[in-house]
Amino acid sequence: MSEQLRRRIVVLGIYAGLLVFGWLIGLQWDRFEAHSLPDMDPMMVRQIIALATLVFIITSALPFIPGAEIGFGLMVIFGAKVAFLVYASMVLALTLSYIIGVIVPPRWITGFFGYVGFKRARELVEELARRKRRQRIAYLLEHAPARFLPTLLRHRYLALIVVFNTPGNSIVGGGGGLALAAGMSGLFRFPWFLATVMLAVAPVPLFFYFMG
Repeated sequence: MSEQLRRRIVVLGIYAGLLVFGWLIGLQWDRFEAHSLPDMDPMMVRQIIALATLVFIITSALPFIPGAEIGFGLMVIFGAKVAFLVYASMVLALTLSYIIGVIVPPRWITGFFGYVGFKRARELVEELARRKRRQRIAYLLEHAPARFLPTLLRHRYLALIVVFNTPGNSIVGGGGGLALAAGMSGLFRFPWFLATVMLAVAPVPLFFYFMG
């Protein structure tokens, strides 16, 4: 089996898994609309939440992959009782991206993204790797869709909070891309990065929690 064929099989497997997940959710959607959640099989509800949470964490950790919508959908369907789970999952996803950026050599990251066919993510890491470590996060923030962000570069943790919550941040890789770049830059100490992420992703889950 050729290397190119093997890569295509891996990519197709990933997408097939996501499609199967969507199909399974679709099979149960009529039951969500026809019955209230208390009337549903608790085991089935837990399985749906667990599977959706796993996909949510994986997609949120990857650059340019829209994962936040899954968390939002979970809170819309299940309400306040999953707000903390969604919050913790997003914090975990962004922390994983940061740790990968810290400990994994850029050439390994670009090799992985190239292998699975994530072209934009590979190009992002290649672009960051060409710059000095202290210039990497500045590159992303300067290209983020908010004119005032360059003025925040002297306050990089505050800048991350802002850009994590800026509509259109998918232009620079979304939350996963920003966390990965933060790890690669070497400018963010882990305890402070974790505190920043915990604060940055809190508003929406808190809203759902207090709205009940």
